[in-house]
Amino acid sequence: MIEFTKYQGTGNDFIMIDDRAQVIQRTDTELIQRLCDRKFGIGADGLILLRNHSEVDFEMLYFNADGRESSMCGNGGRCIVAFAVSLGIIEKETTFMAIDGLHEARIVAAQVELKMGDVEKVEQGDDFYCMNTGSPHYIKFVEKVGDVDVYSAGKAIRYNNRFEAEGINVNFVEAIDSRITVATYERGVEDETLSCGTGVTAAALAFYLQNGYSVGFAIPVKTKGGNLEVRFQPAGKGFTDIWLCGPAEAVFTGLWR
Repeated sequence: MIEFTKYQGTGNDFIMIDDRAQVIQRTDTELIQRLCDRKFGIGADGLILLRNHSEVDFEMLYFNADGRESSMCGNGGRCIVAFAVSLGIIEKETTFMAIDGLHEARIVAAQVELKMGDVEKVEQGDDFYCMNTGSPHYIKFVEKVGDVDVYSAGKAIRYNNRFEAEGINVNFVEAIDSRITVATYERGVEDETLSCGTGVTAAALAFYLQNGYSVGFAIPVKTKGGNLEVRFQPAGKGFTDIWLCGPAEAVFTGLWR
């Protein structure tokens, strides 16, 4: 029997498992894929294992819905902080290990604020931006994000000749005054998700690069699953002190036989 808790952060949903006893094999792709299946399993965009770590509060292992261990997940990082609070591992603040290194986080007024890794460089093309915010992202600004076929347009970019081998997450961004609306096609899920934390972060940084100081250093972001905020400081050709802020909620707890 595997005890789990389903969490969601602005509609980005995850299966959380307290795996401090290391019961789950991180190479068991078939099991993880089955757990994430929305028809034959629990259903989720990804699965996250919480494990012990010798130097910090805990370690986060993240797997996409395809069963493969993946790069950093921003909303998943916020959700695992809320999960760690529920387990009594932490209270209001934490430092934990993820695949891209150490992350700080804090609980502020029922929201989880997660410090992301620094972004050292950004590629700017004729009509796109590319950057790594813990996961690689392609950002394209559009006039009306609601008119975009996110699945088809995102898949075409994710599987083009340049990105096919490693894959890339694709974000379509509509700017409205000093805020943005973001829709994301996620690799590994291979579909549109209601929200993507690293994608929202990348989109906010690209929005700043496009508009400069006029939009400030705290960008409100709307996704189909809810609202987030990204705070940051420019640093040379990149960014530092990046925080992804928003809700993270438990949905239900159950047992998988």
